Amino acid sequence: MIETALQTYFPQLAIMPELKKEIANISSIVHLEKGTVFLKEGSYVKVIPLLIQGLAKVYKEDENGHEVLLYYIKPGESCITSVTLMNRNEASNVKAIIEEDAEVVVIPTDKALKIAQKYPKWNEFIYELFSHKFLELINVIKVLTFSNKDTRLLEYLKKAVAIKGSNSVQATHQQIADDLGSSREVISRLLKKLEHQGLVRLQQGSIELL
Repeated sequence: MIETALQTYFPQLAIMPELKKEIANISSIVHLEKGTVFLKEGSYVKVIPLLIQGLAKVYKEDENGHEVLLYYIKPGESCITSVTLMNRNEASNVKAIIEEDAEVVVIPTDKALKIAQKYPKWNEFIYELFSHKFLELINVIKVLTFSNKDTRLLEYLKKAVAIKGSNSVQATHQQIADDLGSSREVISRLLKKLEHQGLVRLQQGSIELL
């Protein structure tokens, strides 16, 4: 089961039979429901997740309790923050939560460290993932720093529909506000503005990007 999942979603790891077999032997598959927090601020990493189904997202919270979405974790990806914290043996300063019901291959951190020492292919996978997520973070910083709130919201919606493969975002105004570190009132006002501009269509519990 795990070897099949690796073959399908992590071909760059499965290409080496010995590595694929070892990951299968030391890991397990767990089901995580929407809303599950699998990495808390202040906690230490115990497992490295390989997402094979569903969607997760990683947040940063400021001192006032406002949250900002940093990046999504899609099938075929891992949490690069978890890997970094594992290597440095540091507590997390971000939070990761399941956005859609997920199936995850989990590797205990002590086993993952040994794999990293034994298989260069694992490190290649991590470096590629790190590079990809770094570019996502740069884009987040650019949008947050140089864009107005209208642009931030529109970019958020575009990213959400691209990742979820649908032209509709199933989320409340409060959930979007939490992702963008804003208030529900501000998001509702901006969504109305975008609707008047013909860019979105507001429906009960969802926003359609036109």
